[in-house]
Amino acid sequence: MKRVSLVFLVCIVYGSLIFGLPDSYAQVQDIDFEYKSESSVTYKYDRIDEVKKQCASVLSSATELKSEDNRIYSIKDELNVRYGDWFQDIGEAPIMPFDDREIPTNSSRTPLNIASFWVTDIDRAHRSKKYVSVSGELLMSITLDMSYVEKSFGGRPQFQIWPSHTELSIVFQGIYTESKKNGGERVLCLLGTAMLPSREVDSGNPWDWVKGSNPNYYQPPLLQDDQILLVLHCPMIFTLTNRVIRGEMSSLNPKSNPKYFDMVHILSQFGKSSHYEFGSKKIVSKACDPYPYQDSFIKGGINIYKGIGFCEVLVQITNEGAFTVVPNWKCNSTDNFCSKLGPFGSNKEIDGTDGGFKDVKIVMQNVKCEQPHGRGNASSVKVAAVFRVATPSENQYSAAWRSGVDNMTVAAEGMWKSSSGQLCMVGCLGLADAEGSTCDSRICLYIPLSFSIKQRSIIVGSFSSIKRNASYSPLSIEKLVQPTELWNYFRTSNVHYSYSKIDAAAVVLEKNEPFSFRTVIKKSLLQFPKLEDSEAFLSSLSLLSEDLTLHISAVPDPFPKAHIPRTDIQMEILSVGSLFGRYWSSSNISTKEEETPYHTKAEYTERQLLLNVSAQLSLTGKSYSNFSGLFLEGLYDPHVGKMYLVGCRDVRASWEILFESMDLEAGLDCLIEVVVSYPPTTSRWLVNPTARISIVSQRNEDDPLYFNSIKLQTLPVMYRKQREDILSRKGIEGILRILTLSFAIACIVSQLFYIKHNLDCVPFMSLVMLGVQALGYSLPLITGAEALFKRAASESDEMNSYNLEKSQWFKVIDSTVKLLVMVSFLLTLRLCQKVWKSRIRLLSRSPLEPHRVPSEKRVLLTTLTIHVIGYILVLIIHSSKTSRRKLPTEKFTVSTESSHVLPGWETELEEYVGLVQDFYLLPQVIGNIMWQIDCKPLRKLYFIGITMVRLLPHAYDYIRSPVPNPYFNEEYEFANPSLDFYSKFGDIAIPVTAVFLAAVVYIQQRWGYEKFSQMLTFGRCKLLPSHSRAYERLPSKYVETELASDVNGNETHPKEHDDEE
Repeated sequence: MKRVSLVFLVCIVYGSLIFGLPDSYAQVQDIDFEYKSESSVTYKYDRIDEVKKQCASVLSSATELKSEDNRIYSIKDELNVRYGDWFQDIGEAPIMPFDDREIPTNSSRTPLNIASFWVTDIDRAHRSKKYVSVSGELLMSITLDMSYVEKSFGGRPQFQIWPSHTELSIVFQGIYTESKKNGGERVLCLLGTAMLPSREVDSGNPWDWVKGSNPNYYQPPLLQDDQILLVLHCPMIFTLTNRVIRGEMSSLNPKSNPKYFDMVHILSQFGKSSHYEFGSKKIVSKACDPYPYQDSFIKGGINIYKGIGFCEVLVQITNEGAFTVVPNWKCNSTDNFCSKLGPFGSNKEIDGTDGGFKDVKIVMQNVKCEQPHGRGNASSVKVAAVFRVATPSENQYSAAWRSGVDNMTVAAEGMWKSSSGQLCMVGCLGLADAEGSTCDSRICLYIPLSFSIKQRSIIVGSFSSIKRNASYSPLSIEKLVQPTELWNYFRTSNVHYSYSKIDAAAVVLEKNEPFSFRTVIKKSLLQFPKLEDSEAFLSSLSLLSEDLTLHISAVPDPFPKAHIPRTDIQMEILSVGSLFGRYWSSSNISTKEEETPYHTKAEYTERQLLLNVSAQLSLTGKSYSNFSGLFLEGLYDPHVGKMYLVGCRDVRASWEILFESMDLEAGLDCLIEVVVSYPPTTSRWLVNPTARISIVSQRNEDDPLYFNSIKLQTLPVMYRKQREDILSRKGIEGILRILTLSFAIACIVSQLFYIKHNLDCVPFMSLVMLGVQALGYSLPLITGAEALFKRAASESDEMNSYNLEKSQWFKVIDSTVKLLVMVSFLLTLRLCQKVWKSRIRLLSRSPLEPHRVPSEKRVLLTTLTIHVIGYILVLIIHSSKTSRRKLPTEKFTVSTESSHVLPGWETELEEYVGLVQDFYLLPQVIGNIMWQIDCKPLRKLYFIGITMVRLLPHAYDYIRSPVPNPYFNEEYEFANPSLDFYSKFGDIAIPVTAVFLAAVVYIQQRWGYEKFSQMLTFGRCKLLPSHSRAYERLPSKYVETELASDVNGNETHPKEHDDEE
């Protein structure tokens, strides 16, 4: 029965180890989350009479709600305000404070007033002819970071404040009505309850408790107020000039009441689910009649998209990110005229750019695209949208959420026709009236199909004035292309790249690559990224483009002595040869061209040395703040792995400097030479696997656009095939793990069979030795670490490396490994049990001679002493070496936000435990000397086989590639090469020492103690003491007789037998 219970317990433990407990915990968490989210709040409508009294003016103009009208059911979706704006009338009663003490005085950032409103419940059961009862929640905030502005759950009024952020939540109940005013509108009239912050009596300093030295953020003085009236007006149908949700929130308390506050106004654009009606033809015609408008882009001779999927392409492009504002480099007028941001308003941050508009973005929101069937082949599309400015300090993604209306927003409506490919729209700044008096700007947008070093935008456009006396220069905007996005946008249209700087790049090549023997040797011995013979032509170009792309960190070259922050490099390859973007086999390309190998192509037959390339490079960091974009074009030599490029820089200087620089090309500084050197794909142990980038300006030092030369060296680069090698290596190492553990199990089983026939030797097996092995098998089961193969990675890192753990194949391997580890652990415990019981029997036979029983005390103390001294020496040696090479090694250290770095001594202790397991025979060697054995307690297959198992990881680490995966520490499956005893030297020294210990055990067992001690006797000097009879064995027959008597005693002592088992 006990045996069955033990097996059942082991199965439970093993199942929990393989399948893991965290998943079950996550399921409990998910259930708890679903329960919490589904638990609804009970909404009360106990103030309906008070609501009707305060909303009498709204009810007086309300129309009857028709029962068949479904608009009531869309209230929750359409009458929401998401991240709108609010402002308060200037008076003596502000509604809430803001703590700005942590904002620097010289900062140009200004806090945002954000308001969001949700309809939380509709009481359909108690509706009348003119209204239906609703509940809602208003969240008002003053903040610098919109990420904190989130919907609060629970339906309770709240007030929160901390530095640079204030938040007020108000809950409402009221009525929903409809009116014919203003062309038809939907109205919410609500009474709210809030916990308002208490103001001081002094109106000049109402928030003294916030400005004090110790503000009480957690327990601010609050006043409960239920006399708050909110009225929201929402157009029934949104149009160009009637598209704003307006709200007014007022206090019903008298001005003398401390709960009173000045009127609050709320403004918001309509949501995505709202209905928009195109009907402003008269206003649109002011900007787009005659169509198309003849601007510089129409006359530029660039191919423009004219396909039938314009709406789909436009929505995808505008959802991917914001527009970049192009400096007014052609402007030649007054500063006010040239530095103005088109029709938009301005602030300190925008004025500070002086017409360069550095880091100013424009977001295109709420795109409504309607594509009716056109006549013939010409298709016509109606488009409406909102353009919003994101200032340099504002997060462009947060700006895309905002829906407020001010002088930084332009509402637009217009048309696109396939005959010209031009999207022409009229723009209305801020709040527009019914006549469209503020609709005085023209917006033209295009989607190009042809690209060059001067044209890198997937969408371009401009804002211009339709007034005769324009107050600003035409403002150009663009969104740079990403090669991986092209397939999403253009599935039927062919895009292409036109090279124009190849001759200039050839000059760069001649200047930087003179003939030398080093180049000849480099070409003959090393291989670099190149076109693959085995691949189809376009596939080979696409794979080469992937290998040449760089997304990596870099440091100055040569590496400086002082520590400086790293630079992030983003280098996208736009085109290689005739391929622009990436190749997809299902694209519109003939099968013949798809399957043709590159070396049969005419353009590569005569000269397979150089490839035309174009790229896009960006550097991030304070030292490269003016490199917002560097467009590259030139030649790639696959024989030496170098690119020779001409660069065009997107200069961000004042409009005056740009205008005076007469040698700009399309506003770009193209007097730049760039050389990119790639590491070889082979022989990585001979060459440092890092890329080098050199950027040199060809301008004079007194030129305002001149910059100092930049030389960077990246972290180790990993190519596509090397990433594939990591996947295959992971599987190979898993199989190696299974094979080595299986062999170890066979060795342990052979030892169990061996001791059955050599009973007199069993007590002389060292329990310390078996304990070391049991510890090595138990640690992976307890901690989740790898068995046999050391992995120096944190739990967070294990989620990297292409999510290998999610693969079913790797899960099977991992489960098999854990099963084998469990078996090895249990078999080792069985060996310990056999040795322990044999010593108990030996003691019972000679109770008056306990010295005959081998003792582990001195063996354990000696082993511990040796390992403690060894660990201290490792700490001293490693710390001294680390201090000497601290700077050089730092440049290859890659860290992530989630990575957890252990202290040095803990890391080395963890590694030293593996070293103790490698030297598992040390206790046996010590025990053999102390017990003066003259038998063979260990089978040769056992101790030689286990030694081979322990040495295999070091042999593998020694012969494999030294830098296979520089990005993840977890890749070092077998040993951590950063430590001294797991270096290349350690991979030699440790196996030599382990083999030496195995040889000593073999000699001790073969010769016996007496002969072994004589071998270590040099003249009168004896290294070992003389032979003693203290541990002399009893005759084997006597032992067998004793054991047999124990077995025969099973009939009279069944309980004892059960206990032993």
